[in-house]
Amino acid sequence: MSPTTDNNDKPTTTEAVERTPDEVEKKKPTTWTGPRKRWVPIVVLLFVAVVAAGLTWLLTNIFQHKEEARNPFTKVVELDDSTYDPAVWGKNFPIQYEQYKKTAEDTDGDFVKVDPTADDPREYHTLSRIEMEPRAQLMWRGYAFSVDYTEPRGHEWALEDQKHTQRTQPKFKQPGTCLNCHASMPEVYDKLGNGDRMAGFHAMNSMSYEEAVQHASSTIACIDCHDPKTMELRITRPAFMEGIKKAKALEGITDYDVNRDATNQEMRTYVCAQCHVEYYFAGEGKTLTFPWDKGLTAYDAMAYYDEVGWTDYKHAESGAPILKAQHPDFETWSQGIHAANGVTCADCHMAYQRNGAAKVSNHQIMSPMANDETINASCLTCHHSTEAEMRQRVEKIQTTWQSSLNVSFTALEGLINDIKAAEANGTATEEQLTLARDYQRKAQFVVDYSFSENGRGFHAPQYSVSMLNQATDWARSGQLALRGVSVENGVPPAIPEKHMPNKKN
Repeated sequence: MSPTTDNNDKPTTTEAVERTPDEVEKKKPTTWTGPRKRWVPIVVLLFVAVVAAGLTWLLTNIFQHKEEARNPFTKVVELDDSTYDPAVWGKNFPIQYEQYKKTAEDTDGDFVKVDPTADDPREYHTLSRIEMEPRAQLMWRGYAFSVDYTEPRGHEWALEDQKHTQRTQPKFKQPGTCLNCHASMPEVYDKLGNGDRMAGFHAMNSMSYEEAVQHASSTIACIDCHDPKTMELRITRPAFMEGIKKAKALEGITDYDVNRDATNQEMRTYVCAQCHVEYYFAGEGKTLTFPWDKGLTAYDAMAYYDEVGWTDYKHAESGAPILKAQHPDFETWSQGIHAANGVTCADCHMAYQRNGAAKVSNHQIMSPMANDETINASCLTCHHSTEAEMRQRVEKIQTTWQSSLNVSFTALEGLINDIKAAEANGTATEEQLTLARDYQRKAQFVVDYSFSENGRGFHAPQYSVSMLNQATDWARSGQLALRGVSVENGVPPAIPEKHMPNKKN
């Protein structure tokens, strides 16, 4: 039958149209619409299985990280206030303990290899600061620091280096008070006070160093900064407890108990400030005391020492009554921009690291300038810059400070030599000599204060340079005094606003 057409000219038929084999093959169903569509469920099933497996892994991983954050350590051993050995703490906190042991490493490049002796078994010393700066040796003439003063090493060496420095040898008759910042003190206090740490503190201070050091078995350890039950930061040094109470009283905060009242953020500075401070040994009991009754500046400390009549030693060449500064890192930091903005010691020197979901403070405790990684972990959490740019900024600050220090040292050296000469040849009256020596006392304390502070001007740049400028002025005024020229320069410049610890301006 022939096909017909409808009104739309479309072919119609009432019977099947015969097709060729090729036409039939072309009309077979496709993969997705014909017999082979049985593969579709299999593909879909595999896809769903993969997605389900991925989702399960993701949920499991999230759960594990939440558990890690909720329980940042696994309790292997019980810790209490008599767990003095840091290795035992390390069983519960292996990451922190491994970092803590790395404080033995040379991160500043100032280790010097030496031959051990029977008296000094150390294989390494550090660079001598009095050899690098002979004017410091002149500054301390008549005091133990003029004999031996080297760059500090990490906490692992705090006790060992103190035991073997020439400054603690019997000829210098140092008190047991020196041990407070170089050993793990809770154990020593407990032994000497029969469990009463305050009693142990006073007992140790009144001993000789040779006696006191026999009771120390470890360098600075976990128990010095952490509560063994809660792991919260805490203060274990009585001198800081008393000192910060006085500093807070100047802010109008009375009856301040640091372990009760300090925030965790404050504690991230305070645990360091137990040792990195200016101090002296008060009274017959040689009690470790922080001179913070009037404030935290170098001038406040000087005013306090003058009021109580404190002098560390008499200068061997000029005869001036000298104040020896220690290492006022905390006080200097408190005058700087980082302190004003709540940046703590730990934020820079123990920057957080990620370990799974947990944040871990780096217990290697070192300069953030050690390498690019430490710069990134500390500086670049706040500063939108690069590691190289931050290093340049720090170097510029420290170079500026070093230039000011050089000028101050030259002025101080000139004053000391002029006092010696004037006394020897009789060109100055006793009154003039006394005034010149008083200027030396002032100038030298400030130079020593900045030189002995470990930030090299960085912790408070403007404050540090301004102090050195004042020291230079005092030294030059002392030289004028020997020549009969009177200047009104006995009082330090006023500081517009006191920067108290962690107080924002």
